[in-house]
Amino acid sequence: MGKLDGKVAIVTGAGSGMGRASALLFAEEGAKVVCADVSGHEKSTAAEIGGNAMAVHTDVSSATDIKNMIDTAVTSFGKLDILFNNAGISGPHQPLEETDDDFLDTLYGVNLKGVFLGIKYAVPALRANGGGSIVSTASAMGLVGRKGLAAYGATKGGVVALTMAAALDLADDNIRVNAICPGMVYTGLAGADAEGKNPVPDVELPYAMKRFGRAREIATAALFLAGDDSSFVTGVALPVDGGYLAE
Repeated sequence: MGKLDGKVAIVTGAGSGMGRASALLFAEEGAKVVCADVSGHEKSTAAEIGGNAMAVHTDVSSATDIKNMIDTAVTSFGKLDILFNNAGISGPHQPLEETDDDFLDTLYGVNLKGVFLGIKYAVPALRANGGGSIVSTASAMGLVGRKGLAAYGATKGGVVALTMAAALDLADDNIRVNAICPGMVYTGLAGADAEGKNPVPDVELPYAMKRFGRAREIATAALFLAGDDSSFVTGVALPVDGGYLAE
C-alpha cells in the first residue's frame, strides 16, 4: 500500500529535477499527479507516469495559470489533497548592486509570488476536501546568507516566512504548510539534464557530506511532508542539505 494511495497531488516545476523526481515518487506511492511546468517537459513526466497523471502548462507567476492548474486537478481527478510548490529559478552569483532590476522581478515572480499564489488558490480546494498538505521548495539560502546570492536568498527567505505564517492561518482548516530547504542538489541549475539521467558528478564539496544531493533525496523529503507520516508537522522549514547549515 502506497503512502499516498487515493490522494491527488499537484507538483509545480515537474518537468525536471526535484519536481520531476517528486512527481514520479508521488505516483509510485499511489497518488494521481498533475505535472505543472512552463518548460514543456511536464509532458514527458506525465507520460512516464501514465494514466494517473496529466500535464498542465503553468507559469506560476500568473494567477490565471495557477487557478487553471488547480481547477484542472479538481475537474480531472475530483479533489486536491497535496500541493507541492516546487517551481523555482536561480541566477548568477553577483554583488547585490549588479542585480538587474527586471531579473529581480522575474526571480520574485517565480520563487516567491508563485508560492504565494499557489497557496492562495489551493486553499478553497483543500478546504472543500477537509484539509490537506502544502509543501514548498525554499532553500538553505533562505535560512543563511551567502555572498553573491542576495536576491535569490531574499526570495527563498520569503518562502520560509510565508510558510510559517500560512501554517498558522490554515491550521484550523486542517491544512498543513511546510517547506523544504535543499542545499547543493544536482539539478538543471547545477548542470543536470531535464530527465536527470546524466550521472551526478563525483566531486568533493565543502560541507559535511561533501557531495551533491540527488533529486530523489529531495523527493523523499517532500513525500514525508506531503503524506500522513507528518500529520503533526506544520510551519517547518526542513533543511535537506547534507550538513551545509550545521557548519
